[in-house]
Amino acid sequence: MYRFFVDPSQIGEKEIRITGSDVNHIKNVLRMKEKEEVIISDGQKMEYTCYLKELNPDEIVASIMFADEVGLELPSKVYLFQGLPKSDKMELIIQKAVELGAYEIIPVSTKRTIVKLDAKKEAAKLKRWQGISESAAKQSKRMVIPQVTKVMSFKEALEYARDMDVKLIPYELAKDMAETKGIIEQIKPGQSIGIFIGPEGGFEESEVSQALEMDFHPITLGKRILRTETAGFTVLSILMYQLEQ
Repeated sequence: MYRFFVDPSQIGEKEIRITGSDVNHIKNVLRMKEKEEVIISDGQKMEYTCYLKELNPDEIVASIMFADEVGLELPSKVYLFQGLPKSDKMELIIQKAVELGAYEIIPVSTKRTIVKLDAKKEAAKLKRWQGISESAAKQSKRMVIPQVTKVMSFKEALEYARDMDVKLIPYELAKDMAETKGIIEQIKPGQSIGIFIGPEGGFEESEVSQALEMDFHPITLGKRILRTETAGFTVLSILMYQLEQ
């Protein structure tokens, strides 16, 4: 059954009104007809099973059959701060991070970042990245569409993460795995979690020092060197296992 997202303001007592690009997608891409059933999420915690009642030019009216309050999201909001990688790796990172439960994805420009985006390129990239996030959220039955923010400098990213409950930064000079396991095991459901992943080449020592001054926990991901597109998935997988008890 196909899944769509709407703003809570579009949800009535008995009907939901679908607008925007989903109208064309339902009518002309999926070629759905009246009476077909869909699942609609309010992007928060409610999920509605509906049937299509009216397929109008600018909106689709869906009749609510029944509603459920579901718990498909991780019990903590996990923010992935991803150093901008080369090529189109960011697209894969966003897709998989959404599937693994990331709440928000923050692209970060660091000292070793090779990719430089001007305002026009950044706007186009953000539109593309947000579309990938929405598609991955629908495919993985997420209740929310994770936001992909504007590209931040490392300093801006540190400030953005300042008040998060837990801040993690994988670092090759971190202590042994036993300490990392201890840090992860202390994380509790409901805490906000920031993960900082460097680009190709990793973070410079000065950046790691700045993070440590702001109470970041340096962690190790094992004896092997992971690519930037793999490191974030690894931390997210570990957190998913830890939080989903």
